[in-house]
Amino acid sequence: MQPNSSQSHNLNIATLVSVGKHPQSGRVRRADQDSRAVELGLRLTADNPAGLTVLHAGDPAEPSLRSYAGMGLAAIKVLQLDPAADAVAPLGEQLQQCGADIVLTGVRAESGEGSGMLPYQLAEKLGWPIVPRVADIVAVQEGVAEVLQALPRGQRRAIKVRLPFIASIDTAAPAARQSAFGPAQRAEMRVSVIPAETDTVRQSWDEAVAKKRPKRLKVIKAKTAAERFKAATAKSQSEGGRIMKQEAVDEQAQAILDLLIEEGVLR
Repeated sequence: MQPNSSQSHNLNIATLVSVGKHPQSGRVRRADQDSRAVELGLRLTADNPAGLTVLHAGDPAEPSLRSYAGMGLAAIKVLQLDPAADAVAPLGEQLQQCGADIVLTGVRAESGEGSGMLPYQLAEKLGWPIVPRVADIVAVQEGVAEVLQALPRGQRRAIKVRLPFIASIDTAAPAARQSAFGPAQRAEMRVSVIPAETDTVRQSWDEAVAKKRPKRLKVIKAKTAAERFKAATAKSQSEGGRIMKQEAVDEQAQAILDLLIEEGVLR
């Protein structure tokens, strides 16, 4: 779906891309959410291809960048950084220089740290609002974007946000088009060597392969076969949930903190 907007031809869209990793084979690829962000950027700038800037912070020789370029990009801008450098500050400065109206990125990277904090750190640095898990941007009119946010079970929430803003793209967004080999090889890699501060905190970490956490099993206290069948086929219902809309911010934050402590996330 292309945006129904009289301002779409004037939009400056910046899409941040990272190095993807296949969840099964571990092979390097274009990241799924980042490629969906590029797809959305291409649709938003269909009338003005020059309004889309695809930006990567890292190694310009990374082969997976060509997979993004094969989606129909003339060039990819690469901020060449040391692997141990913090990319937030250079990316924030670059986004301010290019005058981006909307910044699109994946929810989290498929390789490396993958904490999902980058969009929030950029929003804090730039002082922009952030809309997480976006499925589509329907329209942009008079400096306001109408955004569809992906919710659980296929639901959608319509949100209006004023430009500029950052949007993290969910897997519910339209799938990315196929990457063509010819355009991928012809695309230009515009490299800028950026001096950046070393992320000393990350250097002190010990990294290991993530393991799936065990699922909590529901204890069924059934005595007869009929009771066991009923427990196995009954629709699960959440218990103890609480919806807080009118409460004060401090009370909402305390409720979240209490839940995290109860679940053992915080100690």
